[in-house]
Amino acid sequence: MASTSLLKASPVLDTSEWVKGQSVLFRQPSSAAAVLRNRATSLAVRAASSYADELVKTAKTIASPGRGILAMDESNATCGKRLDSIGLENTEANRQAYRTLLVSAPGLGQYISGAILFEETLYQSTTEGKKMVDVLVEQNIVPGIKVDKGLVPLVGSNNESWCQGLDGLSSRTAAYYQQGARFAKWRTVVSIPNGPSALAVKEAAWGLARYAAISQDSGLVPIVEPEILLDGEHDIDRTYEVAEKVWAEVFFYLAQNNVMFEGILLKPSMVTPGAESKDRATPEQVASYTLKLLRNRIPPAVPGIMFLSGGQSELEATLNLNAMNQAPNPWHVSFSYARALQNTCLKTWGGRAENVNAAQTTLLGRAKANSLAQLGKYTGEGESEEAKEGMFVKGYTY
Repeated sequence: MASTSLLKASPVLDTSEWVKGQSVLFRQPSSAAAVLRNRATSLAVRAASSYADELVKTAKTIASPGRGILAMDESNATCGKRLDSIGLENTEANRQAYRTLLVSAPGLGQYISGAILFEETLYQSTTEGKKMVDVLVEQNIVPGIKVDKGLVPLVGSNNESWCQGLDGLSSRTAAYYQQGARFAKWRTVVSIPNGPSALAVKEAAWGLARYAAISQDSGLVPIVEPEILLDGEHDIDRTYEVAEKVWAEVFFYLAQNNVMFEGILLKPSMVTPGAESKDRATPEQVASYTLKLLRNRIPPAVPGIMFLSGGQSELEATLNLNAMNQAPNPWHVSFSYARALQNTCLKTWGGRAENVNAAQTTLLGRAKANSLAQLGKYTGEGESEEAKEGMFVKGYTY
């Protein structure tokens, strides 16, 4: 009886009470109509960061012609591995010296639009006592910050991982913004040899979406990084198949979390065969598969696609990027490289003060090569043997 009376009390509305578009117009201001109007409005509610205009501006600045991102956000432990490779102890002073070398390379901002920092670096000063953030800004480079807390085992999966760091993220991103960061990065991974399981893919996509929404709310442009690991013997078609599913899931959950696509940057893997595959792909094949995937899965509203190198050699990463820019794209197709920008630079430096200028020249040369590749004008001439060395590490973590 109660339900019947409720139905009778509700007014019957005809089509004249509605107008085209999202607004609802009622002839009678009855309380029941007001309830319905509130319900209709609530369905259309979309999270809107007060930083919306700034987010779009920041994303477009980073995705500017001929420029890309220097990823120098290795954790202290991983930075220690880098230093160990050149015979240096993993101390804050040595990390500071190397990061000073990177951010202060003269003219770096001509080729680099953004630099991803580790938390230590965001709050660190150079060896000359100047804030790292200020040095970057003076070079017209947008400071960014790695905000995830690393990979841990995903219970219930096929020996896969999930990325932690959502707890307390809102307060951390707010503090990072105050310190001068204007974009963020969250890396999660999917392993093809281990499945990937539906659980791992969903966990990766959901984590990225929650991080992106929280970052935008704090004024930081989120770099969304669903890395398809190179590990495995699979061919390029298998990589494409997995990436297609992962990207679909990621953008589904980004939409579910009301993330503004105009204020994000995507940092995906290129579509390549597994590192242990007998079949190798040419830059033209990598470009063909990767661009097809972009067209099928990525909204044109996303300003920039900043590819990770994922263990490719410096030369390979640059050649593949160049092949993708031989024709116009709806997005800014560029780079966000770590080892593929720093490897030869680090070896040239070797921890010696007298080698700083030579190391910076090497960094600038690598950055310029990728700048040309972003413009589709890279030729590959004059590359060193070091640039051709592969950097794949099975089960790589950082």
